[in-house]
Amino acid sequence: MSAAWPTVSLGDLVRLERRPVEVIADREYKEIGTYSYGRGIFHKRPRSGLEVGDKDLFLMKEGDLILQVTFAWEGAIALCSEAEDGLYGSVRYPTFRVEESRCFAPFLARYLCTRQGLEQINRICPGSAGRNRVLALKCLPEINVPLPPLDEQRRIVARIEELAAKVAEAARLRQLASQETEAFIVSMHAAMSDAAPEPLANYIELHEDAVQIEAGTPYPQAGVRGFGGGLFGKPPVIGGQTTYRAFNRLYPGALVMSQVKGWEGALAMTPPALTDYFVSPEYRTFRCRPDRCLPEYLAAIVPTEYFWGRLKEATRGVGARRERTRPEQFLQLEFSMPSISDQRRGLNMFASVRSVQSLQDESATELDAMLPAILDKAFKGELG
Repeated sequence: MSAAWPTVSLGDLVRLERRPVEVIADREYKEIGTYSYGRGIFHKRPRSGLEVGDKDLFLMKEGDLILQVTFAWEGAIALCSEAEDGLYGSVRYPTFRVEESRCFAPFLARYLCTRQGLEQINRICPGSAGRNRVLALKCLPEINVPLPPLDEQRRIVARIEELAAKVAEAARLRQLASQETEAFIVSMHAAMSDAAPEPLANYIELHEDAVQIEAGTPYPQAGVRGFGGGLFGKPPVIGGQTTYRAFNRLYPGALVMSQVKGWEGALAMTPPALTDYFVSPEYRTFRCRPDRCLPEYLAAIVPTEYFWGRLKEATRGVGARRERTRPEQFLQLEFSMPSISDQRRGLNMFASVRSVQSLQDESATELDAMLPAILDKAFKGELG
C-alpha cells in the first residue's frame, strides 16, 4: 500500500446489517452464492419455501458487502449489485453496509481480495482447512485498510475495472481458441473411430498403487479440477493427520477419476510433474490396456467434453445429490476408439495441436496472474 495513505480499521468502515426473513411455504426464494478469489456472485435456482425448509434466510440489498464466512480466507468476498437486490443468502453470507462518507465500497471489496487483504483475513479465520476455517466476525476490527481520499479511491477503482475488462476479453479469446482446438481433436477422433462402440473396460482397467500411510511422513497431494480441467498439485498431508489409512500413488499414464465429482468431468491423465503424488481413496486410478489404448492418445481426448461428459450417464441422481461414480459404472460406458496404429497416426496429427495447447496453457497462467498484479500495484499507489 502507499506509505502516504492512512490505514483505517475495517471495523470503522463497515457495520453488520442482517435482514432475516420469514420463510413461507408457497413463496419463491432465489439465493445467491459467492465465487472464491474475488470472482463475484452467482445466482442459484429459485426454490419454494417448502424446499428451503427450516433454513434461515436473509435479504440482500444493492451495495451490501458480503464476506462468506467459510471461504472468506479464499476470497469469497463480493459486493451486491442491482441484480442481487431482493435476493437471499443463508447464515453463511453476512451482509455489511460500508460507511460511504469515508470509503467507496468497490474500493474496499477490491482491497480485501488482494494478497495483503487476504493475508489479514486469513489471520482471523481460525481452523485447519476448508469449512473448518470460519471467519471470526468479532475480529474484523483487526483488519487495517489503506484509505486514500474518496476521489482517489474512485479513480483507482475505475482504472482497475478498465484493465480488468481487457484481461477478461483476452481470457474470452483464449477460451474460444481452446474450444476450437478441442473441436479439432474430437472431429479427428470421430473420423478414425469407425469400429462399433465397446465398453471402456476393453481399453482400460482399474489399477491402483495403494500406499499405507505412516505417521510423520509427508505425502504430496494432487486434486482434479472439474470439466476436464486437469490435475493440480496441493501441499503435503502428514501421516497421522488424516483419517485415511492409505493413499493411491499416481504413476505415469494413470487416468485419475474423482468418485465424488466424476459426473462433472473431474478426471484427468497424470502429467509427468505429478508422478508419485498421492490422492485419497476417493480418487480411482486406471491404466491403459497396451494392446488397445495408448496413454498419450487417451490424454488427448480425456479433457474433451465428448469424453468427460459421458460420466453423467454412469452416475445416478441430480447435481450435488448424485451418487459416487464407481469404477464398474465408468468401465461400462461404451466408446468407439481407433486401432492402435490409427491412434499413433492421430498423435502425429495432434502434435501441432498440442503445441497450441501448450501456448494456451501458458497464456492462461499469465492471464490468471494479471489481475492480482494489477490489484497489487493499485493498492501500492503505483497504478497510473
